[in-house]
Amino acid sequence: MRYFYLHGLASGPESAKAKYFRDRFRSRGLALERFDFNQPCFSSLTLTRQIKQVESCLDSTAEPVTLIGSSFGGLTAAWVAQRQPLVERIILLAPAFDFLSVWLSAIGRTQVQAWRQGGEIPIYHHAYRRMESLDYGIVRDLEHYDEDGLTRSVPTLILHGVGDNTVPIDASRRYAEPRPWVHLIELDSDHALGNSVSRIWQEIQDACQLPQG
Repeated sequence: MRYFYLHGLASGPESAKAKYFRDRFRSRGLALERFDFNQPCFSSLTLTRQIKQVESCLDSTAEPVTLIGSSFGGLTAAWVAQRQPLVERIILLAPAFDFLSVWLSAIGRTQVQAWRQGGEIPIYHHAYRRMESLDYGIVRDLEHYDEDGLTRSVPTLILHGVGDNTVPIDASRRYAEPRPWVHLIELDSDHALGNSVSRIWQEIQDACQLPQG
């Protein structure tokens, strides 16, 4: 089994969660491989580009795969699992389901219109610790993805905070309800899940049947 970590939007492979889980896997003698979705250029990022980046890596392996995805990386993991039979399990941390409608509502109609007309919008990039431009192409790309199409019964564990104001937990509840292969664990946390990483690690160990210690 190969294990991959997919970071969230405007984050990176050196985020606090990515490093924490990397170290936990390493303590079990296992590698947690991490993607950098900011390459080759953050501004042109789209869901399609992230999916293809993961799939290009899977093309080089015949081993089964577990994907651990955070937020927008969780949405990416769900679509890769739909398309790639090598993916045997996904673990999603506050996955960005219903992201387009939630995101655009939070931005507001006037700003969305300005974004569409101007082509780019500045957002804070947590990995770079500065404002970065993001192209409106990410919105056009997301319009081609209907989550009703996520129908492959791959074992799925979702961990989501009830206090998440970025991607409300109702998105994960709606996703899990009609899919019996999805197990949703609700945590007393926010979108970052920073106060729950030890609990999440225990759930990852259990789901993946990793050595305890």
